[in-house]
Amino acid sequence: MTEFISIRDCAKHVDEEVKMHVWLTDKRSSGKIIFLQLRDGTAFFQGVVRKNDVSEEAFAAAKSLHQEASMIVTGTVHKDERSKFGFELQVSNLEVISNREGYPIGNKEHGIDFLLDHRHLWLRSRRPFAIMQIRNTLFKATVDFFEKEGFVKFDAPIFMHSAPEGTTELFHTEYFDHDAYLSQSGQLYGEVGAEAFGKIFTFGPTFRAEPSKTRRHLTEFWMMEPEMAWMHQDESLDLQERFLAYITKQVLDKNQYELSLLGRDPEKLRPTTEGNFVRLDYGEAVKMLQEDGRDFKWGDDFGAPDEAFISEQFDRPFFIVNYPTSIKPFYMKKNPENPKTYLCADVLAPEGYGEIMGGSERESDYDILKQQIEEAGLTMSDYDWYLDLRRYGSVPHSGFGMGFERVIAWICKLDHVREAIPFPRMMNRLEP
Repeated sequence: MTEFISIRDCAKHVDEEVKMHVWLTDKRSSGKIIFLQLRDGTAFFQGVVRKNDVSEEAFAAAKSLHQEASMIVTGTVHKDERSKFGFELQVSNLEVISNREGYPIGNKEHGIDFLLDHRHLWLRSRRPFAIMQIRNTLFKATVDFFEKEGFVKFDAPIFMHSAPEGTTELFHTEYFDHDAYLSQSGQLYGEVGAEAFGKIFTFGPTFRAEPSKTRRHLTEFWMMEPEMAWMHQDESLDLQERFLAYITKQVLDKNQYELSLLGRDPEKLRPTTEGNFVRLDYGEAVKMLQEDGRDFKWGDDFGAPDEAFISEQFDRPFFIVNYPTSIKPFYMKKNPENPKTYLCADVLAPEGYGEIMGGSERESDYDILKQQIEEAGLTMSDYDWYLDLRRYGSVPHSGFGMGFERVIAWICKLDHVREAIPFPRMMNRLEP
């Protein structure tokens, strides 16, 4: 019997007759030849129907196909050096499964709002297909990396009774007879995991009600947050560097086809795989902005334009270290060389993409952490369980968080993180 294969497996079946489950993305005809642009969820390529090679019924069926018709095609795989994919199918027969007119996304330019309104269909197109395939590679590479490093996958709750970072920009909900909030971070619970298992990472959806419409913000997004017992900040930075180098290399190894669909130059990503990330002190970054004529002073937090300017100076991700305590959360450990700063760092991506990760050494002393909670104006009873981690068996520990969609946006060179997630949630968008 003729074997069913995926389009991505064509290289293994050159000059063989195969069958495929496919959808039609476009077609054109030239007399006795019909060119079908086909997809199956693994890749896109061309099927060629020649009138003299198929039955009259099959040729008529091919001629009547509408965009997104589904079918089973039979044919012989041939090399095609002209296409990005490298192969095409000489069709010998096709069986139409569904063929309706009126598919709303034509092969023309559409506005972003129209495409997002039809996101449930737009995901079938080449660009979102490529982005989601790269997202999948990055997800698997992340899990593989931390498993190889001896980490345990640890799940933090999504319903929270308080704010991990003390912000009011949370989504509130009623939880039976209590107030609750959707999680903005799994970090505090990750610290629980670190003291139970040594090294853990959380990876899941988080929510922030920040009223922002920038290209870097979503209200629902994915965070990956490792926490490591017995690890100081410098060791954490080493780990972060190895991690970003590893996942970037996985994309370069596995997603050349998808990068070509996006028009992304893979050589722009190559330096990241080499490591050697600069560790830029916050004060040095301030000086860079001031020398550029920007109105920025020590103690200010970087805005997106500031981060973009600094990141354009580098060809790979880099760290900005030791931020002022006034602009970072209460749980960080103060820098013994300058108590006005924390032992913390953000990772900025090159090409103007700005922050993609951030972390710190955590304060491990009970009395100091209690004082920092008080100074932050937080309700002490909300953090009594968190202080237990310092009461009983406290050790030096560090951690960081990665904004998954921000990393995808940088890797794919997207203008907006809304394309980096299947169904973006923003201030003005809650459907489909």
